[in-house]
Amino acid sequence: MFSRSLDWLSARFPSFGALYAWAKRRRRRLIIGFVMLMHTLGAISSIQAVMSTRTPQGAIAWAISLNTIPYIAVPAYWVFGQSHFDGYEFLRYREMLSESSLKYDTIRKLREKGLIFEPQTERQAHQQKLLERLAMMPILRSNDVDLLVDGQATFDAIVDGINSAKDYILFQFYILRSDGLGNRLKDALLARARQGVKVYMLYDAMGSKAISAEYVLELQEAGVKVAAFEPASHGWRHRLRMNFRNHRKIVVIDGKEAFVGGHNVGDEYVGKHPTLTPWRDTHVAVRGPIVLATQVSFAEDWMWVTGDRLSLNWEPEPAPKGEAVAACFPTGPADELETGTLLMLDAINMAQKRIWIASPYFVPDAQFVSTLQLAALRGVDVRVLIPENNDDSLVDLTSYSYLEELGKAGIPMYRYQPGFMHQKVMLIDDDLATVGTANFDNRSMRLNFEITLLFRDAVFASQVEAMLEDDFTHSRLVSTKEYSQRRLPFRFSVQAARLLAPVQ
Repeated sequence: MFSRSLDWLSARFPSFGALYAWAKRRRRRLIIGFVMLMHTLGAISSIQAVMSTRTPQGAIAWAISLNTIPYIAVPAYWVFGQSHFDGYEFLRYREMLSESSLKYDTIRKLREKGLIFEPQTERQAHQQKLLERLAMMPILRSNDVDLLVDGQATFDAIVDGINSAKDYILFQFYILRSDGLGNRLKDALLARARQGVKVYMLYDAMGSKAISAEYVLELQEAGVKVAAFEPASHGWRHRLRMNFRNHRKIVVIDGKEAFVGGHNVGDEYVGKHPTLTPWRDTHVAVRGPIVLATQVSFAEDWMWVTGDRLSLNWEPEPAPKGEAVAACFPTGPADELETGTLLMLDAINMAQKRIWIASPYFVPDAQFVSTLQLAALRGVDVRVLIPENNDDSLVDLTSYSYLEELGKAGIPMYRYQPGFMHQKVMLIDDDLATVGTANFDNRSMRLNFEITLLFRDAVFASQVEAMLEDDFTHSRLVSTKEYSQRRLPFRFSVQAARLLAPVQ
C-alpha cells in the first residue's frame, strides 16, 4: 500500500520521482548511514547526559537508552533530557549585576525600614543564613497571612483583590482555561483594565494549551498585556525544550497583596470536575513586605518572556495587622543549585516535633526517603498525605513503592478519600508551615519553575494544623500489606513505574 502510494506520487510529480528513484538505488547506503548517524548522535548525547543529568539514575537511564535504542532515545533526550535552563539564569544574573537591580534596591529599602527579620538565637541565625541563600532574598517580618481552603474561598478572595486594584495587577497561572471560572476572572480583569489599571497576564504555554484565541484577544483589546511562557520561542537553544514548565500561580495587587498556592484557573478547581470533585486545594493571601519578594518572581519571569522590565511599586510596608515572619522561594532549573530540593531537605531536617506533608504527586527520590526515615527515627511525627483518587495513574502506582520503606521507620501514609487532593502544604513543628506550588517529585524539584512561601507564625501554623487534621479525618491509613500481599504482576508494575520517577 505504501509502495503504491510512492509510485503514484512519482508518476504525478517528476521531481519527487527522481528523488524516490535515487533513494531506491541507494537504499542500503541510506539505511546504513542513518543507523551510523543515530548511534553517533546517541553516543555524543550520552556523554552530555552523563556529564549534566542531575540524578545518577537519570544519567544511567539516558546513557543506556541513547546507546541501545538511539532512534527513539535521541529525539526524546533532545526534547525531555535537558535539566538546566541557562538562558533564564543569564538574564537573572545580568539583572542582579545592573546598577538598578530591582532585587538589590528592594533589599536596601527593606533594611532601611527595619523589615528584615533579626534572628534571636544562634540556631535561628544559621537557619536564616541558609534560607536567605536559597531564596536570594531576606527573611521578612511584619506580614499578614490568610489561609484559603479550597476554590470558592480562594477565587472569591482573588476577585475581591482584583476589584480593589488601583494601579496594577500581576496575574500568573500554569493552567488558564477559558471556561466558567476563567471567564469570571477575565471579566474582573477586563473591568479593572477599562478603568485604567495596568494588567499583566502570564500563563504557561503547555499547561494552558487549551485556552482559546478569542479569550486572549478580548483581554488584549482591552489593554491587558498577555504573554505565554514558552521556552521554544527563545531561539534554537530552547527550540526543543518542552520539559521546562512554569508551574507558578501568583496574583499580586498593587504590590500590597499577593495570592500563592496550588490552584489553577479552571472549573475543576471550584468543584466542577466530572470525576474528581470535590477538588481539595490550598492557597494563601499575604500582605506586608513578603508581597514584594513574591513580586520579584513575577517580574523575572515577565522579563525573560517579554524582555520588558516592569515599572512596579517597590516600596515595602508592614502589614496592617499580623507579625508573621515569611520567606519566598521561587525555585527552578535556572538556579545554580537545586534550591527546591535543598529547601525541602532542610524543612525535614529542621523538624524537631513533627513534619506533615500533603502532596498530590508524592514521588520522592532516595535522599528524601532517607531524610524522612531519619526524622522519624529521631522521634519526629512524620506523616504523608496523598490523594486516593489521583489524576495521574503512573504517580498513583509509584506511590505504593514507598509503603514498605516509610513503614519500616514508622511513617504512616494516608490517602485522602473525597475527590482529588491537590494541595502542596507542609507543617513543621508548632510554628512553621509552607504553602506553594511545588510537588514532592523530581519535576517540581528539578524541572519546573515553582514558588513556595514559608511562614514562621504560631497562629498560622495552628490554622494549618486544624486544616490538615480535618483532612486526616477524611483519609484512610494505608497498610503496607496493600503492596506486600498483592500479586507479583502488581508489585512488578509498581517497581517498574518507580524506575520512571525522574520523568514523572
